[in-house]
Amino acid sequence: MKRLAILLAVGLMGSVAGCAANKASGARMPCPAGKLCLEWGNTSDPVSLDPHKTQGTWESRIVNDMLIGLTDNDAEGNVIPGMATSWETSPDGLVWTFHLREAKWSDGVPVTGEDFVYALRRIMDPKTAAEYASLLYFIKNGEEVNAGDAPPTALGVESPDPRTVRITLKHPAPYILQLAKHQTMYPVPRHMVEKYGDKWTDPEHYVSNGPYKLVAWKLGDKVTIEKNPLYWEASTVCIDRVNFYPTEDPGSAERQVRSGELDYQGLRLNRIAYQKREAPEYVHTHIYLGNAYLPLNTGSAKLRDPRLRKALSMVVDRDFLSHDVMLGIGMESAYNFVPPGIAGYPNPPEPEWAAWPMERRQQEARRLLAEAGYGPKNPLEIEIKQRSMDVTATQASVQNDWSKIGVKTTIITAETQIAYQYYRTGDFEVGDAGWIADYNDPMSFLYLMHSKTGAMNYGKYANPEYDRLLDLADNEPHPKKRGEILAQAETVMMNDNPAINLYFQIYGNLVSPRLTGYKDNISDTHPSRFMSFKDASCKAAGGDSTPTR
Repeated sequence: MKRLAILLAVGLMGSVAGCAANKASGARMPCPAGKLCLEWGNTSDPVSLDPHKTQGTWESRIVNDMLIGLTDNDAEGNVIPGMATSWETSPDGLVWTFHLREAKWSDGVPVTGEDFVYALRRIMDPKTAAEYASLLYFIKNGEEVNAGDAPPTALGVESPDPRTVRITLKHPAPYILQLAKHQTMYPVPRHMVEKYGDKWTDPEHYVSNGPYKLVAWKLGDKVTIEKNPLYWEASTVCIDRVNFYPTEDPGSAERQVRSGELDYQGLRLNRIAYQKREAPEYVHTHIYLGNAYLPLNTGSAKLRDPRLRKALSMVVDRDFLSHDVMLGIGMESAYNFVPPGIAGYPNPPEPEWAAWPMERRQQEARRLLAEAGYGPKNPLEIEIKQRSMDVTATQASVQNDWSKIGVKTTIITAETQIAYQYYRTGDFEVGDAGWIADYNDPMSFLYLMHSKTGAMNYGKYANPEYDRLLDLADNEPHPKKRGEILAQAETVMMNDNPAINLYFQIYGNLVSPRLTGYKDNISDTHPSRFMSFKDASCKAAGGDSTPTR
């Protein structure tokens, strides 16, 4: 009955979502004669295309096609040279020197080391209000600059000549080459940013150094990018135009992929099994450095009480979620925050109660609620704000689990952008979120809960001991010992329950069998420059794409 009730709830939510489609059903968008056009279902409208003001994968997917950092992704998501053709580091790992290739912005202005210096100072400048700035606190004076305690010129970055960038770190950061291909370390065109300010991202002003340039951005319709003839490897790029559509109605988008109107759309997790049965040649799934979790607002009047957070967490039936709700597609129940398989990390043990039978967990949860002043005569009432992009049975299942201990739950659905704005501003009690690693290292997950992280620490969790251990790990040069310290930190955080960890992710994508160059990989990274079509004469370097099932 539990499964039936939840699946019925999902069906109702899906019927509501199906009332509106972001891309009108019909023929494939026209493509200029002799050109190749890629039609991409992209979940949501971008808030910004400024690499210092983007956060969602639907934004970075577009930006990553236009801008290239010191390093870059190959078709399988591995680090390859980007703007830097080579690099070296000092013996203590604190000074990295990158040597740049000759390249031009799409308006013909040379790209120089000063563009990187300007960009890194800009993202750390508190005036920019970049929510991702804390990711770069490993750069010397990064935290001080971002806090306004030092000028941007104090940041440990310099360009001794136009073809060199030198970055000095606060502590060793072996993951810097991974981060160098992330949008936080992208260059921005100083000459356009200083001339147009925030308007530099308008299509008529946006210049790029990568394979594509921005030509149109119509809110609620699509973002269009076209091949950049000044890109240094433009001759290897087959796709001439890419359209990115906001597909808040994923069911409609799935139909459009199978009808040929779209070439790609991410799959809702509860749709993977269905599409594998109906269209196996379209379905790609792969393990993913990602998690799904419910952030708890530790600053709210109710959830600042750790007893309530623990009670809510321990009664969530994660096995039911990962196996039954997700229809056996390969999700793994999560009691920890960091997924297994992260490089150099001894995942800490699960909390003791994870091994208890559910009846015992529910009994202990009721006791904790009673200690906090809640019970049958004064039931705890909780509100979950969820993303419209993730209309699944997850929240319905959690609602059902909490009802077993007398908690009354209201679920509110908001468009993805608005939901994340609620989380960033703390306007929620319980959220619905997921996190995908920016680089293959446990710190890419654990830093989210550091008290200095800012808006992306959605629940405003703060524990001095947790912060101390993360800071200690930052300054530990021995990889094994560093991993052990980080595992200690995660144990501290899990005992505080600032989030309810649900499951570790796989991704599912629906990809046209005509498309070549799409490669399944652990980071779900698929640059358009490596793609083409099987019936096209142009064959990009990415090669063929074969579903992984």
